[in-house]
Amino acid sequence: MPISKQNLISKATIFNQAIYENKQLLASLSRRKSAFLCHSHKDEALVKGMLVLFQEAGVDLYIDWNDHTMPDAPNAETARKIQEKIRRCDLFLFLATANSKASRWCPWEIGYADSSKKGIYIIPTSDGSDTYGNEYLELYAKIDEGSDNTKRGLAVFEAGKSNGQWLSSSTL
Repeated sequence: MPISKQNLISKATIFNQAIYENKQLLASLSRRKSAFLCHSHKDEALVKGMLVLFQEAGVDLYIDWNDHTMPDAPNAETARKIQEKIRRCDLFLFLATANSKASRWCPWEIGYADSSKKGIYIIPTSDGSDTYGNEYLELYAKIDEGSDNTKRGLAVFEAGKSNGQWLSSSTL
């Protein structure tokens, strides 16, 4: 089932920028998995919720608006830096929302990651009335909310499969 935007916003309330930056530094010294999060900047609250969820799973997310080396206004240097970050990260995640599907950058980033043979995961979302993460995005594995008799949380599902594995750095 797609991740509820409300659940992400709820998780975002416990996001702490200083802790995030400290964990990014520690991650660069250790060998935790890293993932480039493709998203719309209009979904900042949802992204903060994703940061919390993935930190809990042992995966560090790269978020471009937290990168102080990025130019203030998008340009060719921005594109080169994004390409470099996609290459350096272990995984590529696409946070599928109405905003990211309408973005000019997100389809370009997905295309670049696909041509780089990155592990690509779609993160479908739902706002209660609509679900995002369909069409050609179904070609890729996805990360969804899952549940069984004893647990509820994020799970990884291979493309076209209904059974998944609980999200952890070892399942990606």
